[in-house]
Amino acid sequence: MSTKDIIDTLAGIEPGSALDAIRAKRVQARDNAQKSYLSLFEPIDAGDCSLGERAAVAAFVIGLHGESPVAAFYREKLAATADGAALLEAIKAEIARGKTSGPYGAYPAGPLSAEDKTGLIYRVSADRKPVLGARLAAALEHAHLLVFRPRDAAAADMKALLAAGWSETGIVTFSQLVAFLSFQVRVVTGLRVLGASLGRTANAAAGA
Repeated sequence: MSTKDIIDTLAGIEPGSALDAIRAKRVQARDNAQKSYLSLFEPIDAGDCSLGERAAVAAFVIGLHGESPVAAFYREKLAATADGAALLEAIKAEIARGKTSGPYGAYPAGPLSAEDKTGLIYRVSADRKPVLGARLAAALEHAHLLVFRPRDAAAADMKALLAAGWSETGIVTFSQLVAFLSFQVRVVTGLRVLGASLGRTANAAAGA
């Protein structure tokens, strides 16, 4: 089980650094984010959502956000699982198919309908479904929905997951996982930008 804070690791935060001091001011938020990571990716009992499925969904979701140290981390995590190498190649191809921008979708009829926006309705390639399997293919499609079209989520989407072999508990788990990943990649990106800014400021002060 990981002992080093995962966000610190991905953001390249060194102990004693200015960023470390900033994060130390919000100990509870730091601890809660780490606990969330451990419960989602290093659980004592994976239950209805296997470690391989968790890593595959993570690699896909983070890949949709673009290349980053976070994306590399989850690719390595997937590659280390059983059948990870084959799944990784399929996931990379599906990321390319699923790349888009958002959020988009339709609101219920009413004042917000003016903000309706059409976009990609992602479906896993038929060629890669045998590699991914029904469960993972359905999970990727649902993850894409949660990332880009959350306003379109409906009961029919849950039924599709259940039909693919997911339990209600498993659906809750990987939905939480997708939400956590969206949070994590934004925090890491923000910390890296802040770290670069602090570095430039320090260098400028040293050269003054």
